[in-house]
Amino acid sequence: MKKIFLVNIITILFFMAEVSAENKMILKLDSGNVEIELFPDVAPNHVNRIKTLAKNKEYDGVVFHRVIDGFMAQTGDVKFGNSKNFNSKQVGTGGSTLPDLKAEFNNLPHEKGTLSMARSMDPNSANSQFFICFDAAPHLDGQYTVFGKVIKGMEFVDKIKKGNGPNGSVEDPDKIISFSELK
Repeated sequence: MKKIFLVNIITILFFMAEVSAENKMILKLDSGNVEIELFPDVAPNHVNRIKTLAKNKEYDGVVFHRVIDGFMAQTGDVKFGNSKNFNSKQVGTGGSTLPDLKAEFNNLPHEKGTLSMARSMDPNSANSQFFICFDAAPHLDGQYTVFGKVIKGMEFVDKIKKGNGPNGSVEDPDKIISFSELK
């Protein structure tokens, strides 16, 4: 009886570990690895988009083109922000070839480590770009789709090169080495 109980407990723990890893990502930066938890329960379409682009390696080599100290680091322009197609004049204006997403605004706050989708003035224009908050930004709550949070390695995010140009633009920006699901 004790053996069966122990086997059942081990099986449950194994499946719990599988489920929890399913919505975790690793963002590899020059300074170190950042572990991210995704929130498919509040932003399923945005999480699916991030996973799809990451699986297709579209984020690999993409720069952090807009970085404002004390606020956020923005990346994800897979059209103009990667090593193949880098265009310093257009980076930040592109997205993926997939259609824009309908907003999935939720009650999660923009706090240190929050990942949220970037967009234009149109609330339904998020595509591939996202940002990571360096600090709390409550003025963004309910206006941008929060889809994840840094759970390990925020010290590496804090080391991303800050912008000194207009609107936080970065000369010689840091880039994503790779972005993939945690295995």
